[in-house]
Amino acid sequence: MEGVIEVHETGEIANDLTQIRHYLNDARLRRLSGGTIRAYESNLRIIASHLHSQGMSILDLDKYSLKVVLDYLINERGVNEKTLNNYFCAVSSFYDYLSYENIVRSNPVSSFRKRYLKNYKKSRPAPSKKIISENEASRLINSAISIRDKTLMAVLAKTGVRRGELISMDIDDIDWHNQRIKLKPKNKRSNLYVYFDEEVAILLNRWLKVRQSYARKGVKALFVGDLGKRIGRNVVYNIVTEHAERIGLHKPKSDRVEDHFSPHNLRHWFTTHLRRNGMNREFIKELRGDSRGEAIDIYDHIDHQELRKAYLASIPRLGIV
Repeated sequence: MEGVIEVHETGEIANDLTQIRHYLNDARLRRLSGGTIRAYESNLRIIASHLHSQGMSILDLDKYSLKVVLDYLINERGVNEKTLNNYFCAVSSFYDYLSYENIVRSNPVSSFRKRYLKNYKKSRPAPSKKIISENEASRLINSAISIRDKTLMAVLAKTGVRRGELISMDIDDIDWHNQRIKLKPKNKRSNLYVYFDEEVAILLNRWLKVRQSYARKGVKALFVGDLGKRIGRNVVYNIVTEHAERIGLHKPKSDRVEDHFSPHNLRHWFTTHLRRNGMNREFIKELRGDSRGEAIDIYDHIDHQELRKAYLASIPRLGIV
């Protein structure tokens, strides 16, 4: 089961890992995303292992042991500030669970984060996101020689889906008549349908002809890797960043956020250019699948034919070849 660890260790650390496993099961019940659960599992196991090597337990954290963790992460693992926050976010969430279950009295992490983590709950301007032009998006997609990579980036750009939503697409999810794709239900998404235009339709047809020659029998995934199985998150990330770096959109060694380009930037490009081309906010929210934050939104039904027409009128043509 995703997000659940197996416990093979014996002794004191076995109890720590058992409680981490129970916490991960609880996180699934609270419907945290699979990515968050995997990240929390990894972070908690790393911390528990280091504390065990120092004769401590993750179940007995205090100001002293938290400093031991902080020193280890900074000076031995060399993590940056963002990753540091992620580690302590995982520990804080774990202790919220332990407190709820009356295993510990309180959560000692919150006050520690406020004192020792630079960016914890400080008001600061959000880092500027890289916004690429239509011409740059065209160059990015056309830079791919592989029809799979070209199609994958075009689908990301022209549907605005998240990486996990793209990965979970199956061939049978494509509705060719209405030129739309039905997505798998996700915690973060309300509307399950995204549309594609004629450029993407042509690419999808070309890709499917190639795909059938090496996809494993019975694999329904729309995008498959070299082994004929469904691609993973890292594959999608590498495809986008490698092509972006090749044409100068991604500078992995830079410390500036605006010098980096990832799959999520294509979702940002999608949103930005629909807005610039005059699509109303409600339609953009529907296509993005944003969570419905207001009660009235639940009853505000959008006509999908009208939405499709608005999409086709607003999505840029990129001259994909």
